[in-house]
Amino acid sequence: MLDSRFVRENTEAVDAAMKSQNTQWDREGFLALEARRREIIAEIEALQAGRNACSKQIGELMRAAKRDDAESEEKVEEVKAEVRKLNERIEELAGPQAETDQALEKLIMALPNLPSEFTPLGADENDNVEVRRWGTPREFDFEPQAHWDLGPALGIIDFERAVKLAKSRFILLGGLGARLERAIINFMADTHIAHGYKEWWCPVLGNADTLTGTGQLPKFEDDQFKTTDGLYLIPTAETMLTNIHRDEVLEAAELPLHYCGYTPCFRREAGSAGRDTRGLIRVHQFDKVELVKYATPETSFAELEDMVADAERILQLLGLPYRVIELCTGDLGFSSARTYDLEVWLPSYNGYKEISSCSNCTDFQARRANIRYRDPDVFKGTQLVHTLNGSGLAVGRTMAAILENCQQADGTVAVPEALVPYMGGIKTINKE
Repeated sequence: MLDSRFVRENTEAVDAAMKSQNTQWDREGFLALEARRREIIAEIEALQAGRNACSKQIGELMRAAKRDDAESEEKVEEVKAEVRKLNERIEELAGPQAETDQALEKLIMALPNLPSEFTPLGADENDNVEVRRWGTPREFDFEPQAHWDLGPALGIIDFERAVKLAKSRFILLGGLGARLERAIINFMADTHIAHGYKEWWCPVLGNADTLTGTGQLPKFEDDQFKTTDGLYLIPTAETMLTNIHRDEVLEAAELPLHYCGYTPCFRREAGSAGRDTRGLIRVHQFDKVELVKYATPETSFAELEDMVADAERILQLLGLPYRVIELCTGDLGFSSARTYDLEVWLPSYNGYKEISSCSNCTDFQARRANIRYRDPDVFKGTQLVHTLNGSGLAVGRTMAAILENCQQADGTVAVPEALVPYMGGIKTINKE
């Protein structure tokens, strides 16, 4: 979340940022609540000062009373009565103070992160900036099939039985489809580990504090699957990897930390009706290998560039054409200050489709999750870390890209060379 002090002292800058992100915020309501908060605090501090003065006076009067000063004894009781009145008023203000603080927190928690100085201005996805491309989309000498047709034809994806087992937008993989999913996961994890990431095996259920720490709650609760005992199925391993150090103070010498982890991910996809309803692109449950970094403010943007390169490496090793897009202010995610999307070429769309999103969240998540670091040689006390996250990659979309880009005229699929060892030496996916 944003620093309330910064918001209070820089309302015009916040106005401009919210406008650039197509976000409405209650500026007047915030300022009114801030004024009320300061008013309550000022009254409480005045009451406490009065109580302290009375306490000092009581001490002096009681010392006088010990000398058989009847007038002092009477005065002690009068001052004690005054202290009781002061305490009662302080207690009366506790409720309004808590209500005001809660209202301010609710308002602040609903505000997105501020775009970085590097983020291009723009209204929506049409204003995103293409940074580079890698690879050339394949020209087929036959009519290529979409993965939602090719997978069932090969007997490796069964959409109909998935609906029977759960509901629409779930998938069932069989035979070499299941093996390919596992191969992709292991290949991704091994590649990232080899390049310095520490692997974690995480729970797939998280509590409310965990999802609040990364920004899924409270704003996006409708997108989450929730259990009857208040736990949530995680929408991404980012929620777990980022919260590992919640309420902790790290040492500067430890930073940056590079973490990765595979998890299944669960999303209701609220508000996405009619979008990518066929195939593996937008489903309620999918697998993903996630990358998360903890960095200092001075290094976080360089770490973002490296993270993008780490995600790109996977696509390059698989031989899948892609492009890198920088998101404009109007298309940024809630927690992000700067984001690059990797979009893989999909013949069925005759275009590029997002397969990874790499973001620098600056101190936005760290403030929510209270993740700090100390560097006594540079500053006193502690500061908030910067957190970064990125898909490395979304597995289902990777499978879709492999099936479509590596299909052959006879309806089979050539396994990318990098995956052959993970497929037990199998080089071609034939009909089962």
